[in-house]
Amino acid sequence: MIIVTGAAGQLGSDVCRILKEKNIPHRGIDKNDVDITSEKEVKAFFDYTDFDVLIHCAAYTAVDKAEEEKELCCAINAKGTENLAKICGEKNSAIIYISTDYVFSGEGEKPFEADDKKAPLSVYGKSKYEGERAVMRLCEKYFIVRTSWVFGEQDRNFIATMLRLSQTKNEINVVCDQIGSPTYSADLALLLTEMAQTEKYGVYHGTNEGYCSWYELAKKVFDYKKISVKVNPVTSEEYITPAKRPKNSRLSKKTLTDAGFSLLPPWENAVERYLDQK
Repeated sequence: MIIVTGAAGQLGSDVCRILKEKNIPHRGIDKNDVDITSEKEVKAFFDYTDFDVLIHCAAYTAVDKAEEEKELCCAINAKGTENLAKICGEKNSAIIYISTDYVFSGEGEKPFEADDKKAPLSVYGKSKYEGERAVMRLCEKYFIVRTSWVFGEQDRNFIATMLRLSQTKNEINVVCDQIGSPTYSADLALLLTEMAQTEKYGVYHGTNEGYCSWYELAKKVFDYKKISVKVNPVTSEEYITPAKRPKNSRLSKKTLTDAGFSLLPPWENAVERYLDQK
């Protein structure tokens, strides 16, 4: 039995869909089922729930808002993850924790390796790193999967925002000096499902292949959909946000390939498949 947290979210809903398609016994839960920030609630819920693997997709992901809502962000991403990791450790069940490129400093141009030094720049990044540390401390059987720039069917993502803005604007400013890998939640969900059926525990990076800037991603979206919008490249210094973003979000897939897991398709292909449904 596999438990999926954040089952109503962008990634969690895709994980549940794929598990259903593969006829793998699972149960999706969300905040209406259990408040993961409450150790008491988590314990009460899992006292009566046996499972082999927990795929932990639930998270606070409003990166800028987290700078104001630090306590809530940390309660969900750090304390919530700790509560779940504790249960997994006690039950000797495996946990798959979804983390982020934001745990790194974003310096340089080299892809970050799984074991590179962590130096998060934002409240969100720090909270996700605390979650990683809790998983490593409390569980023997764990997968930590860092991803980046996630987009999916629920349309709470950069690509959907670009499409929405194009309906009312002829010109859009987009950051050109932050480099990373757009990741289709449907592709990432397949990888997580594959992992859940193995015991190849460890720290991995799971993103679609290849790199681009946010500016290049926006251009790809408008070109593919044949939308006439002028996209202006701007620097991070020109486009100030409450949370500081890493300029280098490139993630190495070495541990993924070493373990024999499948690489995700190129980001361009993933974006096109997503846009074909729009």
